Amino acid sequence: MDGVIIDVSASYRDVVRHTAGLFFQPARGAEKLPDPLFELSDLAAVKQSGGLNNDWDLTYLVIKLLFSLVSQPVIHESRDPWNRYLETIGRCDLAPMTALLRSTDKPLVSLLKQHGKFENEFINSLYEGDVGSGNIIKQIFQEIYLGAELFRSTYNLNPAVYQDEGFILREKVLIDRLVLEELTAENVLAIATGRPRSEAEYPLNHFQLNKFFSQILTLDDCLSEEKRILAQEGRTVSLSKPNPFMLDAIVTNCREPFDGFYYVGDMPDDMLAAAGAAANCIGIGILLTAPDKKSLKKNLTAAGADYIVDSFEALKGIIL
Repeated sequence: MDGVIIDVSASYRDVVRHTAGLFFQPARGAEKLPDPLFELSDLAAVKQSGGLNNDWDLTYLVIKLLFSLVSQPVIHESRDPWNRYLETIGRCDLAPMTALLRSTDKPLVSLLKQHGKFENEFINSLYEGDVGSGNIIKQIFQEIYLGAELFRSTYNLNPAVYQDEGFILREKVLIDRLVLEELTAENVLAIATGRPRSEAEYPLNHFQLNKFFSQILTLDDCLSEEKRILAQEGRTVSLSKPNPFMLDAIVTNCREPFDGFYYVGDMPDDMLAAAGAAANCIGIGILLTAPDKKSLKKNLTAAGADYIVDSFEALKGIIL
């Protein structure tokens, strides 16, 4: 969905960056942080490293990487996660982090190569639970993405740190309706997305695209099945991409036989999901909104993409 149907470069991607910036605002020296905090091409390279189920996980990783540069005081002990966060971050010195962010155009990639996807007990504690129950990182992200009004209606909570318009309103349609009509004339379209259902339905409703898609599988479906497996089998699994669960579910739900299945995505994990699907999906990588198309093409190829396209005309040439 993202990067294929909907342009999220000014919404989800920028929300990651703004969440990281807002997270460190209580710290000493925050006023000296660069604006923007880092380039979206740097963020894209981290996202393409794979194994990140959604942009909440991406934000969590980015904050951990940046926090590795912070001169840290003793962690403030409090049962209230907001107090623990504010008191601890408020005593941090951002000078080393600011120095790196201003010295290179790839600070995140540099930190990822240096540290990998490491663990940090304090940052981990701020990414536990959900919005309203201690997940500070996810809540800041959701406040920025949804905006104050939609955040209140979604979570029945007042926003804690962000009161402005949501970045969700910045999303744009990438695909022309005429192309969708051509594709649906001889094909059945479905969506497999890492978005929560409410956030997947919002742009589809807003841009009136629902009618083109027979099924929409979302993060909610993955979480529901994960809970069922844990309850009935005692196993903890992750069914988000690159796990092919959503693709397999779509095929299972189809009521008629098909000659073949294609999966179009803009991330290496999409291609891994296609390759692992039971129905032998043909993986098509798409480069429409990539800030670094050459790098993304390389990563999509390494993940097993059968085709890589940079336009919907090229996509039509494969599918139609």
